[in-house]
Amino acid sequence: MRAITSKSKRADAPPRVGLFGKLGAGNIGNDASMESVLNYLRTSHPDAIVDAMCTGPAEVSSRYGIDAIPVFWHHKFEEPTSSVYGIALKVLGKGIDVFRTASWARRHDAVIIPGAGVLEASLPLLPRGFPYSMFLVCASGKLFGTKVALVNVGAGAVKQRTTRWLFNSAARLAYFRSYRDPGAREAMRKRGLDVSKDHVYPDLAFALPAPPYEAGDPQTVCLGVMAYYGTNDDRQHADEIYATYVAGMKRFVRWLVDDGRRVRLLVGDTNGSDDGVVQEILADMAAYRPDLDPSTVMPEKVASFADVMEVMQPVGSVVAIRYHNILCAVRLCKPTISIGYSPKHDVLMTDMGLDDFREAVSSLDVDELIQRFIELETRSADLRQKMMARNATKGEQLEEGFAELSAALFLRPKKTVVVLDEALVGTAG
Repeated sequence: MRAITSKSKRADAPPRVGLFGKLGAGNIGNDASMESVLNYLRTSHPDAIVDAMCTGPAEVSSRYGIDAIPVFWHHKFEEPTSSVYGIALKVLGKGIDVFRTASWARRHDAVIIPGAGVLEASLPLLPRGFPYSMFLVCASGKLFGTKVALVNVGAGAVKQRTTRWLFNSAARLAYFRSYRDPGAREAMRKRGLDVSKDHVYPDLAFALPAPPYEAGDPQTVCLGVMAYYGTNDDRQHADEIYATYVAGMKRFVRWLVDDGRRVRLLVGDTNGSDDGVVQEILADMAAYRPDLDPSTVMPEKVASFADVMEVMQPVGSVVAIRYHNILCAVRLCKPTISIGYSPKHDVLMTDMGLDDFREAVSSLDVDELIQRFIELETRSADLRQKMMARNATKGEQLEEGFAELSAALFLRPKKTVVVLDEALVGTAG
């Protein structure tokens, strides 16, 4: 695909940069990636004019102070999508979004899709939703000469043919690609992309400032939970998967309490999707130990990655399922157990020196989880030292990644001075 126009502007004009993605819609990890990119732009390119096209424009505007519009045209209507009218709006919106997205992308010099697992389908995902929208923005960038950058993104195997095609096409059309771990780049290679020029840098959340190191109270455990219904391929067994996972968390919390621990329950989304799990655990504890001090097992309210850090800093250890809850824990050098649903969990844990403390949610064994937790505590001092060293390295790697991004998106080519031979000029005259 060839760009139909070339962008012309004054050399001293500030660059216009758009942020695109599932931002401001309740996913703390996605917002952490956006915040990291915003910090980078405000520090390294303070003259840049930044706005967003995202799934939570009101939240992005109010929290980060930038203009934002919705990814999906039909989201500005209150009509339930299950109604006939709502369905008609969504169908109409698919056509309108082609022109909205193209117009938005064309107004920018660069569009950044910041981090997150935008090239994977480890959780339920419909191709007509975000995969379609990401394809539109990358195609629009290619068409109008806007540099679209996939920055430190996650990727994995995608079995659904339409979703895979949309993601692969978007990635091919992007001007710049980098991945948050080697597994993501390898996944795209296996999906047929030429990744020879694509680099790997740490997850963008590692660039966010962390509070001073604190070992925390060894008797307090942070348990990160989510409403887990399986992957995109598990829709037929979703309710069973959810029930099994929640039953395992209830049993683990009972063991922690019986062993004299305090538990802080933490979610990974702020849209309320995980709250049901928290309430089920609390109800189970009320029935199991009606005389228990309510402060022994408490839910924590969080609205940002900084909030998650604040909750985790005073605890002694973390057990979590949400990827960015785990990332936050290792960022704080907390002894951590991952209950993973995607290869990205395993890659992160191995990379941070925690390879022995991985559990797969699909085969979760609570007895084994308890044994791993006991071992985690006995090795906590050594694990903290490993994480401190690796966090320092990741900070340096992210600086390199941002420098490469600046060179790709913001360095303008030097003017070419053409000197005409006088003889040729005379001949032409």
